[in-house]
Amino acid sequence: MDKHLFLFGGGPPFTKRMARKFVQETTKKDAPISLLVVEREGWEQYITNYTDSLFQLGVKDIQIAPLPSTPINKVLKCIENSSGIVIGGGDTNLYADYIVDTPIADVIKQKYEDSIPVAGFSAGALISPEECILSAKDNVLKEFQHRKGLGLVSDILLAVHFTQWKDQNHLREAVKKFNTHVNYGIDEKTCVYLLNGSLADTEGYGVYSIINDRVVKVHANSSFN
Repeated sequence: MDKHLFLFGGGPPFTKRMARKFVQETTKKDAPISLLVVEREGWEQYITNYTDSLFQLGVKDIQIAPLPSTPINKVLKCIENSSGIVIGGGDTNLYADYIVDTPIADVIKQKYEDSIPVAGFSAGALISPEECILSAKDNVLKEFQHRKGLGLVSDILLAVHFTQWKDQNHLREAVKKFNTHVNYGIDEKTCVYLLNGSLADTEGYGVYSIINDRVVKVHANSSFN
């Protein structure tokens, strides 16, 4: 079964073409989409940024699971019954604490292996690979950090808000630490679509990679309409 991973370099909404592709994949199962978001002040007002574009494409039901207030068993049941999974943005360490370091991680990974599409925005994207790499701009200690990710894909490094945060040196540091990994720096309002763990398409402002210590813009031919 094909595995579908949508990695956004900033917050919502979905880019237009990737929204269509994500919804197309969710229609293969008659079930709600699950939206996992870590609570912060005013988090409710951002929910429509995630959901509106999906509803406009005909999605009927999106189940929202705010963390950590939603009981783990309820979150697990929600994900198990999902046609698609969306992981929001915010504090990356908290997303790792409440998702990666809990039983939620195993259920997400199993659904992904079962061809349920997964989309991650900013923090949600960063926790998706095997290695979760945090920029100094993304944690209270203001330092390069590395921790375990969900492991939906391996041998891939991600940096988000790439141009906006001027994070070329951050991605360089990650590449030095994991020099056999493919790496992508993803701008805001930009998505990288991985099909079976490999780059299949991009949409948005810019995707970059550090190759021989040079920042190179990545281009992917569209694999869908």
